[in-house]
Amino acid sequence: MADNSKTEDTASDSLEAAKNASNKKEKLADQVMQNPQVLAALQERLDNAPLTPSSYIENFPKAVIRRIDALKKLQVKCAHIEAKFYEEVHDLERKYAALYQPLFDKRREFINGEAEPTDAESEWHSENEDEEKLAGDLKNAVVIDEKAEETNVKGIPDFWFTIFRNVDMLSELVQEYDEPILKHLQDIKVKFSEPGQPMSFSLEFHFGPNDYFSNSVLTKTYKMKSEPDKTDPFSFEGPEIVDCEGCTIDWKKGKNVTVKTIKKKQKHKGRGTVRTITKQVPNDSFFNFFSPIKVSGDGESLDEDSEFTLAADFEIGHFFRERIVPRAVLYFTGEAIEDDDNFEDDEEGEEEELEGEEEGEEEEDAESDPKV
Repeated sequence: MADNSKTEDTASDSLEAAKNASNKKEKLADQVMQNPQVLAALQERLDNAPLTPSSYIENFPKAVIRRIDALKKLQVKCAHIEAKFYEEVHDLERKYAALYQPLFDKRREFINGEAEPTDAESEWHSENEDEEKLAGDLKNAVVIDEKAEETNVKGIPDFWFTIFRNVDMLSELVQEYDEPILKHLQDIKVKFSEPGQPMSFSLEFHFGPNDYFSNSVLTKTYKMKSEPDKTDPFSFEGPEIVDCEGCTIDWKKGKNVTVKTIKKKQKHKGRGTVRTITKQVPNDSFFNFFSPIKVSGDGESLDEDSEFTLAADFEIGHFFRERIVPRAVLYFTGEAIEDDDNFEDDEEGEEEELEGEEEGEEEEDAESDPKV
């Protein structure tokens, strides 16, 4: 009994001694860091170190590195707060989507000829007075048969199809045989996930009756994640699309544009006879958009081509949600596209100007070289 007590006292004394030694070491480190000569030597060492962030930090004393680690831990906590912020932003998007929807419903009615805007609703003042004057002159010079016009034109013809043609990102996906189908597109809607459900949004493509498929609505759902990655929390920059799901298109017989039938000749190895077989193979089409590549759930990585295709798919879905659906009329008229082009042209102009300056410098150098 006495021996046990003695052993416990010894262990307690050892623990206390180690704790005191650690405290003394920390105090000594702080005292050293307050010494001007030590700080000067440290600064000289840092000045002579290679200018890379990692090597710069590695030259700090352990006490400083310990504080940096504490800052990183705070940064992770900030990332988690930021993730909660974006979750609330998603809730706000859902709330305001409900406020936008009556306006989008009226837009659909005007586009499809289900309703006519009143004079007040159609009154629009152009910022360009010359355009207004030209429009007035044309109106006075041309006699318009309003009755014939109302009979022949319903709504705004090919509204959504025109947007597909105007936007490069979309027109690249559309094949010639897709065009007559897209002319039946009547509306595109964005739906946000309900409260309490995992973050996602869906695109709904509403079609009128057509000779190609029996679906009235084709859907594409994008699943999102708004939380820092456990293995790389500092890479978090907000919600990201992590997966997407399409839908089954009920194609009518012989109308599936996502496949094509080819004929192939096969030769029998033994008899040498030749036969012709037909088989269906995938075909380029916008409607492959509703049959996306599936992200593997077992952790297997996709090949480079699949990753590129999936990233492009995510970009298109985001563009529909953020730009096309909210500002459809501006993409129909081309005004939104002109704004984008002007911005790109400015960047190209700066690059050309810089290239010109560099070329000029090279020419001057060449002229001053006596060997030339």
